[in-house]
Amino acid sequence: MSFGAKASLAISTALILALSGPALAQRTDVVVGLVLEPPHLDPTSNAAAAIDEVVYANVFEGLTRFGPNGDILPALAESWDVAEDGLTYRFMLHDGVTFHDGSAMTADDVVFSLDRARADDSVNAQKFLFADIAEVTAEDDTTVVVTLDQPNGNFLFNMAWGDAVIVAPESAETNTTDPVGTGPFRFADWRQGDSVTIERNPDYWGEPVQLERATFRFIADPTAAFAAMMAEDVDTFPVYPAPETLSILDADPRFEAIVGTTEGETILAMNNRREPLDDVRVREAIVHAIDRQEIIDGAMFGYGTPIGTHFAPHHPAYVDLLDLSAHDPQRSRELLAEAGVEGLTLSLALPPPVYARRGGEIIAAQLRAVGIETEIVNVEWAQWLEQVFGNGDFDLTVISHTEPLDIEIYGRDDYYFGYAAPSFLAIWDELNETLDPDARNALLGDLQRDIAENYVNVYLFQLAKAGVQNVDLEGMWVNAPTQATDLTGAYWAR
Repeated sequence: MSFGAKASLAISTALILALSGPALAQRTDVVVGLVLEPPHLDPTSNAAAAIDEVVYANVFEGLTRFGPNGDILPALAESWDVAEDGLTYRFMLHDGVTFHDGSAMTADDVVFSLDRARADDSVNAQKFLFADIAEVTAEDDTTVVVTLDQPNGNFLFNMAWGDAVIVAPESAETNTTDPVGTGPFRFADWRQGDSVTIERNPDYWGEPVQLERATFRFIADPTAAFAAMMAEDVDTFPVYPAPETLSILDADPRFEAIVGTTEGETILAMNNRREPLDDVRVREAIVHAIDRQEIIDGAMFGYGTPIGTHFAPHHPAYVDLLDLSAHDPQRSRELLAEAGVEGLTLSLALPPPVYARRGGEIIAAQLRAVGIETEIVNVEWAQWLEQVFGNGDFDLTVISHTEPLDIEIYGRDDYYFGYAAPSFLAIWDELNETLDPDARNALLGDLQRDIAENYVNVYLFQLAKAGVQNVDLEGMWVNAPTQATDLTGAYWAR
């Protein structure tokens, strides 16, 4: 037998053995890349979106939840009834739900969670979600009755936020480092500065997830994010921090780019309490100095939709108000002169995300062109939350507000950019009492006009959900109706 014949026989035998042997096992783990590490893991006590990006729907659940396209779905509540006057909600809970520590989740835990969130000493970052609740009572172990002070057409929507998840009294205080929820995944490990790992909950009350394990790796540097994807150290980056290399990854047959929408209104926020920003003419001058498209192209490589108010363009109530804030440097100079302002220098606080750091440099150049100097201060996320968001110690900052339908923040007295004008509050009060969808949309339009016409902030663009993932990974969200990395439907196709 010749050498060639022997080689052919060996190859044929190997092929037969390979085809007759067991198939390669389907993967049951996933590595998710995220830009920011959360400050802790309790979504009920901090405003950081990075918390929900790890735990929302995975570890913690609420009475309702957001679906992949923003619809409100049942979660721990399998159904509900609403009284004709809109004041009483009766929630029927799933039976047999347990927390990850094995304790039963009952109506008493719902009462505890909602009362805790709305208490005077609550540290919940979104207390407004619970402001209309007058009383929460447990009718029995699986029935909760929530009574409102006034009708709130957004109440079921509010209960879907990560800030409204249900927690147990015995673990509520330690959820920051050892989160105990009811979700299909349970907390496994947190390597500070590197990753958080969750694993499948074998005792989950609902449909089991297909993944056995998920690791969230925190990679803020765009170059490192690209390298991690190319090396396949990361399987998906739902919000990829390097848009300039997204097309390179998309051209690689191992990966695919996933571009959708988010609820992230990216703004140049202005401190309305500080002189001279308390003068609407100065704020309008800053607005007209800004060329949105230059920022979208320069910082986001074209990913982003221009906005003229704090509202998502994909929402049916969106009003196009871009003309109010058109790029007009000459008008900026005229307004500054009219306000008697010259030689103005403002601080510009920039948190880590790409849209802020890169966008902030472009904004500084645009403001300089109309005679406004900026002192750029790059701040880490924890510092931004404390100094800017918590203490209102800033002039200007660039930030993306990723909470869904969050225009109500303009009515908060203590909110960091300090608006809360009577004109806005009057419309908001009317909206809260209105249940008809068409009438509500009209009022939402009025709210958008109020903040745009008063030039509260500079509305830049709606953040795109520009992500990348392994081509064999399925079931991930395309759009981002809330700040979450929902892995409940994720699986490997092969």
